Amino acid sequence: MVRERDGNIEAIAGQRQCLRVERETPNVPAMRHLFLTALIAATPAMAAPVTISADRIGADVRSLASDTFAGRGPGEVGEAQTLAFLSARMAEAGLEPAGADGSWLQPVPMIRLDRAGDARLSLTVGGTALPVTLGRNATLALRVPGETALTSTPIVFAGFGVVAGGHDPYQGIDVAGKIVLVLAGDPDGEAGRDLGFEGRRLVLAGRVGSKFAAAAKAGAAGVLVLHEDFAASYPMAQLVGTERVPQMVPGATQFGGPLRFSSWIEGSIGARLLASVGLDLATAKVAARDPAFRARPLAATASVAGRLTATPFTSFNVIGRLKGATRPDEAVLYGAHWDANGQGVPDAAGDAIRNGAIDNATGTAELIEVARAFAAGPRPARSIIFAAWTAEEKGLIGADHYAANPVVPLASTVAVINLDPHVQLPRTRSIELIGGGRTTLEADLADAAKAMGLVVVPEPNPEAGWYFRSDHYPFAARGVPALAFRAGRDLVDGGTAAGDALIADYNQRCYHQPCDQVGAGFTFQAAAQEAEVAWRTGLAVANRAARPGWIGTPRF
Repeated sequence: MVRERDGNIEAIAGQRQCLRVERETPNVPAMRHLFLTALIAATPAMAAPVTISADRIGADVRSLASDTFAGRGPGEVGEAQTLAFLSARMAEAGLEPAGADGSWLQPVPMIRLDRAGDARLSLTVGGTALPVTLGRNATLALRVPGETALTSTPIVFAGFGVVAGGHDPYQGIDVAGKIVLVLAGDPDGEAGRDLGFEGRRLVLAGRVGSKFAAAAKAGAAGVLVLHEDFAASYPMAQLVGTERVPQMVPGATQFGGPLRFSSWIEGSIGARLLASVGLDLATAKVAARDPAFRARPLAATASVAGRLTATPFTSFNVIGRLKGATRPDEAVLYGAHWDANGQGVPDAAGDAIRNGAIDNATGTAELIEVARAFAAGPRPARSIIFAAWTAEEKGLIGADHYAANPVVPLASTVAVINLDPHVQLPRTRSIELIGGGRTTLEADLADAAKAMGLVVVPEPNPEAGWYFRSDHYPFAARGVPALAFRAGRDLVDGGTAAGDALIADYNQRCYHQPCDQVGAGFTFQAAAQEAEVAWRTGLAVANRAARPGWIGTPRF
């Protein structure tokens, strides 16, 4: 699942470079099966049990997350092996290829952006340089290929940087060519009440990508985001840990605009910038919650230097289809992103491979297991599309490309079910709904969970904005009802305390880092529960005449 990265970069379309994928003969060890029996009550013809196997999911995760797949970076050495593995798994499951020209693959033109190692960011207050070190307490994402050079550029505090809901910190203020400092989150996040931005739940305008776009529209040359764990929803270590991982953008994007860079800076560094005009962080937040707040200059400057190299290439989505029995022209779409963060700067142990066992080899293995379950049973009324997306970690690029170029028109795609679990857990009692209150699919999810003895609970950290951060969102933004969920933390063995401990440990140490590997104690039991919930939910939707819809008007 993609964290709040440095936003989309405007890029030029480039040449295409294709990968030839040979079918792989999987070498899967003998597996001990743990069966979850799922009885379908929709029709008498569908009363036969279907098995969801935690061991099969685990075996596929172990393959995808092994070092031989090299972190599954798009355009990197592990991609061809990943594509071959997934194509073979879909074929074995009984799907038919639904990619280009009768293949399993849908080409996705992209551009890789590599920052040279000698890039620099410096911040100065009153002539004194602050202790800024890239990869330690700051990140730097250059926005335009070639050389970037900004010297002693004035910094302006723009509050939350949100332009929505009556807020516009740039109105009447000239920030052209300047650097803006913004707070993470939106005005409501820590206000304790709803000020027009859905209370604690993050709105789209509060995402960093939305803030970058607003700052660019105002003419800013760069954006500094002041990091705090709660408002950002992840520790600074996650950001600096992938600081040198290449950025990627869609191949048809255009480079241009005034914005030259974006950066996350440690909260203490940001606080020193605010202190240059006598502001403390708490006071700054209170002031920024007022719709009348306008950007104000700081007694500070920033300098940036670096080179960005753009390399066009082609990555691929992997797409399979199971044709429906009576409504084959309509479809339910299941998706999971196959990519992780590839190879980067080694960690303290010398490991440079970000294996992505949880994020998202697990969701990808669940996708294949759901495909097996559908193919093993009677055909549902509607077709089922199974898509393994590329480049979710780079900004939902693969899913967004499919949404613009769908196998089944979006008008005939009745639902999207996303598989992007956040933590590998033992058996749980709960399912966490992400971004609840949006679509009638949530009732189908609740029915599926109830049939399994599970309860659906709201996501515990809505300030993270997860609904906007994974591959269902490009479809929701285009009007297709989309569902995101994950196994809950109320574990059968240990309850919520045990679940919280596992999640906190993963978030602090391993999310997007080399230690996201298969652990010795992984049972994949919660993964099997996620897969079964997804299968039951999609089966109900695929067979029911009525289509899912939205609860009210979507607010994106």
